[in-house]
Amino acid sequence: MKTEWSLEEIYKGLEDPAYEADVKAARKAVEETAALIEKLEKEAEGERAERLLLQQEKVVSLLRKLFQYVSLRQSVDTGNGDLMAQLSRLQKIDADYTALQTAINRQLAGIRDIDGLAEKSELVAAYRFLLKENKVKAQYLLSGEVEEMIVSMNMTGGAAWEQLQGYLTSTVKVDYEGKNITLSEVRNLASSPDKEVRKKAYEAELAAYGKIQDSVAFSLNNIKNQVTLLAKKRGYISVLDMTLQQSRMKKETLDAMLKSIEEYLPVFRKYLRKKAVMLGYGNGLPWYELFAPLGKADRKFTAKEAGSYLIDCFSAFSPDMSGMIKRAFDEAWIDFYPRAGKRGGAFCSGIAYLGQSRIMTNFDGYFTSIGTLAHELGHAFHNMQVEKERILNQEYPMPVAETASTFNEVHLAEYALDKAVGDERLNLMENDLREHTQVIMDIYSRYLFETAVFEQSQSRFLMAEDLNRLMLNAQKEAYGEGLDEAYLNYGMWICKPHYYSPDLSFYNFPYAFGSLFALGLYGRFKQEGEDFVGKYKKMLKATATCTAEEAGAMMGVDLTSQDFWRAGLKELEKRVERFCEFS
Repeated sequence: MKTEWSLEEIYKGLEDPAYEADVKAARKAVEETAALIEKLEKEAEGERAERLLLQQEKVVSLLRKLFQYVSLRQSVDTGNGDLMAQLSRLQKIDADYTALQTAINRQLAGIRDIDGLAEKSELVAAYRFLLKENKVKAQYLLSGEVEEMIVSMNMTGGAAWEQLQGYLTSTVKVDYEGKNITLSEVRNLASSPDKEVRKKAYEAELAAYGKIQDSVAFSLNNIKNQVTLLAKKRGYISVLDMTLQQSRMKKETLDAMLKSIEEYLPVFRKYLRKKAVMLGYGNGLPWYELFAPLGKADRKFTAKEAGSYLIDCFSAFSPDMSGMIKRAFDEAWIDFYPRAGKRGGAFCSGIAYLGQSRIMTNFDGYFTSIGTLAHELGHAFHNMQVEKERILNQEYPMPVAETASTFNEVHLAEYALDKAVGDERLNLMENDLREHTQVIMDIYSRYLFETAVFEQSQSRFLMAEDLNRLMLNAQKEAYGEGLDEAYLNYGMWICKPHYYSPDLSFYNFPYAFGSLFALGLYGRFKQEGEDFVGKYKKMLKATATCTAEEAGAMMGVDLTSQDFWRAGLKELEKRVERFCEFS
């Protein structure tokens, strides 16, 4: 079994004639778009809408394929200059298209009766939601010339700063036990069964941040200033307001979720203090013990064993899911192990035209890595539900994007617990709580941190020391007495790539959304069995063309009500109580 992903199904390499042909085709398609916009200006609405949508499909299919190939390769080889050059080349084509996209959106936003047109055109009917959403988005568009300039400047602005953070965190040399290892490798040691290894790894991680923190601080400041400026120029109330509109999610939903989380923070702090006592600490849990395994945790999985375990696990949920997982392992969808130049973390990228996905992880063999794989394979399952949709209907917003992935984690935890006894059961029970605590408390701290950064970076430059302080303040507010304040991790703003996207801000609350939504859905699965799976797949498919609240309504829940969010948190409170009693 291959442990590095295969990208040859996309292109054989940068020297592949098909790659160069598609670059030229993309450039030509953009030129054709410019001519088409001018030509269609006086055409009837129906003719104009159909031809513009078809042209968008043509350009997007080419650019998505090209960007995906280069970005996937660059994620595991961040220091490759040829890939950076190709990324810049593609960004220039995209900048030209963005100016035209503004003109297209304005023309499409001018359609007076979308529903009436949809009755006459299957293509317009397929894109009914997109066209209606476009009407709302059009009010935030700037002129085509300005939009083109924004994309062009972003290449040497936000996108460049984002690449710098990725490059620095993937190439920094971490001094550990007389060896130089990667940041991903040292962070993986947080799950080691050896207490001394965990503490030394934590100390080495913090020391490594000192080497790059000043440069990364420049990245963060400039990205957040760029995002704030653009949000203001476009007419959004705030960056958060812009993010919620991008997320197709109401502020009432976010407020209901966050208020419910705040109510239940003491529950998670109780779990952390109990774990601290079990490990011999009397002043809360040190940060370096957050991922410390309890009970029996000596098993390490190979990549192949991980595949077998996950296939068995999800065969009890759906043959579609277990079959997809088998394909992922057999067909080299996954890049498993950390190595020099490979970025940290994990992600999944859907390749709809192949009916596949690609998954990057930094697999260390412990059960937490099995959970990460299950999470990313949940994204792949979500991708599978939308892959046959028309290409402009294949993307879904942030909050619902984390639902299928977290649902998988919930199912994995249930499966593992059902098979375990004694110390192994304690280990898995605590592992489940640890993951949910991360998604609730750590995500809440990240939300607090990013909010503070947006607020304070507008009046002054935030030096590394300022960002360290903001991170520590956010961790103290979220974790409270659950953690030992003498051993927090001020460098979490450095290693998390989510803060550094110039296109997606506040990529934190979607994880909490996904976790609590998935808990509610899993309760339905246990009650309904096979009948649930069909409704679940239908909901996942719909997420590309509906709001978060509409997705919730399809499953019979009101996301703007605190009662819904409290129900998921109440379930986690029961697990905390069982853990405290069990141990």
